[in-house]
Amino acid sequence: MMTNQLQANQTYKRKIAVRHTAVIAGCSVLLILSFLISMNTGYTKLAPLDTLRTLFGGGTARENLILFDFRLPRIVISILVGAGLALSGCIIQGVAKNALADPGLLGINAGAGLMVILYVLFFGTQSLLSVFTLPFLALFGAGITAVIIYALAFKKAEGVAPLRLILTGVAVQAGISSLTTVLVVKLADTQFDFVATWQAGSIWASNWKFVLALLPWLLLLIPYVLFKSRVLDVLNLGDDVAHSLGAAVERERRRLLAAAVALAAACVAVSGSISFVGLIAPHLARRLVGPKHGILLPTCALTGAVLVSAADTAARMILQPAEIPTGIMVAIIGAPYFLYLLMKSR
Repeated sequence: MMTNQLQANQTYKRKIAVRHTAVIAGCSVLLILSFLISMNTGYTKLAPLDTLRTLFGGGTARENLILFDFRLPRIVISILVGAGLALSGCIIQGVAKNALADPGLLGINAGAGLMVILYVLFFGTQSLLSVFTLPFLALFGAGITAVIIYALAFKKAEGVAPLRLILTGVAVQAGISSLTTVLVVKLADTQFDFVATWQAGSIWASNWKFVLALLPWLLLLIPYVLFKSRVLDVLNLGDDVAHSLGAAVERERRRLLAAAVALAAACVAVSGSISFVGLIAPHLARRLVGPKHGILLPTCALTGAVLVSAADTAARMILQPAEIPTGIMVAIIGAPYFLYLLMKSR
């Protein structure tokens, strides 16, 4: 009897492992397909064979310019931003124990954006050529916002209640958005154009300097987040159970929130205000692989990368030669899905 049960458990674990491997492989294939389609998408046409030849060093000067200077940096940024925002949303949902939480709804994106707008207001758009300062500026704004939200949601006897954290974040986000609107009125025409582009979520920073500005943040934070996957699993069991298992709940919660804020701020600094990725990607990943963060986090990163990459590709295809901001394309998908989740939630 015991042997049969052990064999059944082993068979079940093998099935789950095969399913998870298939999901990761499927998401990776989708990401590669999105990458290939995006390389062949744009106002200036490049045939697939020309793109492939250029990719391997056989292109003309014009083809090299189009592919390596314009398209590839934007594709890479959209993939990195999608993965970063998705992971940030997954962490926040795990910490807050609320499936409707994400960096945009909690005001983290708005805080990062406010700092970028203040920088533009006082120093102008030309100063933004110092691209490596952008993530730090965004992190500063997002960090202050996160500290305010955490302080307002914290109670000495209870710590941070997840529901209170969400409601506080929504209120702070509304206040920052109002302040941002006031500041936008004071901008010059050139500054206003930049801010409008940024707020719409257009991936405006499409060159290799911005890739190099964003990449170190993800290389540093993603391994840390994956390392903390078991902590997220424990926090999802509830504060009392987590305490009984020896977890320092408040300390771990603060560290994970700091990682989520840093991921969102670095991504928002180069992509503009792209909402809903941190909401949709964790939900899709959770439906595919379940709630265990050891497999959920990598699946979530791949799902977010596919989502933003595909949205950016569609944004460049639909209204050629004009293009729709990527943030608007994501919102077209995300807003109905958010309403669906809202109606399904208890």
